[in-house]
Amino acid sequence: MDLEKAIENQITNIVVKTGKSIEELGALVSASGFQKHAQKLAWVKETLGLGHGDANALVLHLSKKQSAPEPTGDASGDPLGEIYTGAKASLRPIHEAIMNEINAWGHFEVHYKKGYVALRRKKQFAMLGPATNGRVDLGLNAKSLVGSERLQPQAAGGMCHYKVSLTDPGQVDDELFGWLKIAYEASAA
Repeated sequence: MDLEKAIENQITNIVVKTGKSIEELGALVSASGFQKHAQKLAWVKETLGLGHGDANALVLHLSKKQSAPEPTGDASGDPLGEIYTGAKASLRPIHEAIMNEINAWGHFEVHYKKGYVALRRKKQFAMLGPATNGRVDLGLNAKSLVGSERLQPQAAGGMCHYKVSLTDPGQVDDELFGWLKIAYEASAA
């Protein structure tokens, strides 16, 4: 058996052990916020319960997969570093609180844009990023939602149907996740 085939088999076994696709595993590791190999390795071992060899293989495999051209962010290779930089860096915990919850929901894609991330399944269901130095906006695509003071309807033809403005991680709550779950589920059709 050659080395490439052995690695491929190991990755397949990791997918079976964790019950998550390689894309889901990649999204989880990415959302952890860790950038250095050793940090990711420790996080994967602790969070996913993998042994050192499997965790190392997974982190190396995901690092090679990320070679597609995307914004590299700051010098550490953190794609969120470019989005949450300078005065906006203090807003990153809001982003991470949202991502930590939705990563458990199942497969979706994260597309890094210049000033935000787009989240999609078959269709885009959300946009997340800093709108100002003190506010993160979560745009939601779900026509079935009913607007409110907090869930602000957006103009027709815009990129999202609704927007929620967040200034504190404490605002990331069950109500927000309820709206987000509706958008997530609607995007699978």
